Amino acid sequence: MIDKTEGYTLEDRHNSRRLRLQTLVRLRWLAVGGQALTVFIVAFWLKFPLPLIASSSLIAALAWVNFYLTIRYPPTHRLEPPAAFALLGFDLLQLCALLFITGGLANPFAALVCVPVIISFASQPIRYSTALIGVAMVCITVLAFSPFPLPWFDGAEINVHNVMQFGVWCSIASTMAFAAFYAYRVSMEASQLADALAATELVLQREKHLSQLDGLAAAAAHELGTPLATISVVAKEMERELKNDDRFREDVMLLRSQSERCRDILRRLTTLSSEGEAHMRRLPLSSMIEEIVAPHREFGIRLELIEKSPRKGEPVTDRNAGIMYGLGNLIENAVDYAREKVIVTVEHDHDKVLIVIEDDGNGYAPDILTRIGEPYVTKRQKEDTAGGLGLGLFIAKTLLERSGASLVFENRDPENAGARIRIEWPRMLIDANSTK
Repeated sequence: MIDKTEGYTLEDRHNSRRLRLQTLVRLRWLAVGGQALTVFIVAFWLKFPLPLIASSSLIAALAWVNFYLTIRYPPTHRLEPPAAFALLGFDLLQLCALLFITGGLANPFAALVCVPVIISFASQPIRYSTALIGVAMVCITVLAFSPFPLPWFDGAEINVHNVMQFGVWCSIASTMAFAAFYAYRVSMEASQLADALAATELVLQREKHLSQLDGLAAAAAHELGTPLATISVVAKEMERELKNDDRFREDVMLLRSQSERCRDILRRLTTLSSEGEAHMRRLPLSSMIEEIVAPHREFGIRLELIEKSPRKGEPVTDRNAGIMYGLGNLIENAVDYAREKVIVTVEHDHDKVLIVIEDDGNGYAPDILTRIGEPYVTKRQKEDTAGGLGLGLFIAKTLLERSGASLVFENRDPENAGARIRIEWPRMLIDANSTK
């Protein structure tokens, strides 16, 4: 079940991580406004000597590019990674040029160099983001050697010692690297979670669709019943009129027998649907577990089903597609990693329903056990396989928790190697006969 969902979750990854142009344009207008306001305050309020023409030209260039993008592309346009890299690179170079003529690393706004890099790591492929952080490192190194002084009061000059310059360089570089890595990890985890949840919804919809096919069959039987009854009546009349005609007698008898056969088939379909509420929609817990376990008995692994509680008074549960898929996935994983045996234990009382799945494989690695159930985490150790991406287990865990279950993943006792999964529901959530 794990492999069946991997293609879906990775299929649209490229499109989902594209940066929306409107988002970047709005951030750039904010940058234009902030730079213009800062230059105005420094030049006209504080009256510091400032290369006003050069500064204004750089700000105007950023504004012109932003205006061009606004009229050239629709707001919903999403940037390909090379285009996003080019725009973020332009923003970085424009900001560094402005800092270069206003004091370099001595400028208190030098830390803003980190912003384009963080945006890139949060939204772009790693190779483009790595290239951009490389450009940023070169830029802040060049800023350290800026010959332009920091604008200050007339007659006063700020001399920044080389040691201080190096400290500022280290501060910006470390902040950039840490913030970029943090943004990248958060973005990747959010993207993986969104993909996994989308795959979960797809699986659940497919299971629900399959469970509703009996209703579709009943509708078809109802619609076909009337014309088929007409055909049957006409066939009877033809048989009565032509019973002495050897040319048509066999054909008419065949027509009538086949129409009766069709009526029997439609009657069974209708009966299947009418019994669905009692037989197909609801079933005892033991029957549901046996139905889930049965497909996994033919893989060379001994699969034992242990019922610790008597069947008398056992819960009667709805045929929940999410529960059946989730339990089936967990049992399949146990069979995949078991050496010889998988044990499924079912227990229930007045308060809870407990299902325990155990195998005699290698168990969970300690570092994986703390993160088990996360999407795209390798779950188990197995000599001849890679172990998968963990998406199937995430889907199973999500579906079971959605039904009200709590799951505990653990390793068995040291003398009994293997993994154990405990799935527990409050009885009132899973028993269709309970008062909810």
